Amino acid sequence: MKERTSKSWKKYGQIAGGVLLGWMFWFCLLIILLRWVNPPFTAFTLQENWEELGKERYNLREFWIPDEEIPDHLKLALVASEDQRFYEHWGLDLAAIEEAIEEREQSGRVRGASTITQQVAKNLFLSPAQSYIRKGLEAGIALLIELFWTKDRIMEVYLNIAEFGRGMFGISTASDHYYGKPASALTPKESARMMTVLPNPKIIEPEPPSDYVLNRSNWILRNMEQLSGLRFTPKQYPPQDSVAFFPDTVENTGLTIANDSSFADTLSLGGLDSTLIDSLTDTLFFQQ
Repeated sequence: MKERTSKSWKKYGQIAGGVLLGWMFWFCLLIILLRWVNPPFTAFTLQENWEELGKERYNLREFWIPDEEIPDHLKLALVASEDQRFYEHWGLDLAAIEEAIEEREQSGRVRGASTITQQVAKNLFLSPAQSYIRKGLEAGIALLIELFWTKDRIMEVYLNIAEFGRGMFGISTASDHYYGKPASALTPKESARMMTVLPNPKIIEPEPPSDYVLNRSNWILRNMEQLSGLRFTPKQYPPQDSVAFFPDTVENTGLTIANDSSFADTLSLGGLDSTLIDSLTDTLFFQQ
């Protein structure tokens, strides 16, 4: 009797193992397929209460923006906001996880440490529910995505499936709604503001900007500068009255400079701000 029971459990274990291996095979195949095929929907769009929003669920492919049309500063804004070590890790940012654990132990504050890849995994296949099981599945799927996809593909998919407003999945839909333009035409400042909604897209809106959006977007722009070495925030100039001009040095040149476009051009070539140039040319003049 015991021998028969043992054989039965062994048989059931083999069946369960076979089912698990088969599921893993087909799931890996799906991950590989999604490297080239754009998903028409995600787990999040299927779970959304479209009736409550007064909208109909739409096909994500209808508004898909391909990688080659996504501005570099939009990608940079996403990295600066969500995952500054995106190009260094393989799906899991262990340093960020360690920092989040330490912060939780010291202050009790729970801070997210999910990478962009983990967020792609969650949006595509899982749910927003907070549980250790979901986080474990999310981590495993993220590793598979990093194994089979390129970083550019991960970025492209994220920007096209993430929620950027109530019922607005994908950057193109939100860009058209808030700015009346395609995502490919977003400016660096607009890109930064779009990223501010990601912690809570059902509540936060980039336009009109709240104090939070203004402060957060400026923080993102500064991070963009640090990551790229490019300038995205306004240049700081000295007060207008600190700019010294010496009429004696130009008095004998025979020039009359007042609202003179050539003077403005000369200042512009010198790197002065256009607003400052306009002010100077309107208020200062030298006569022979």
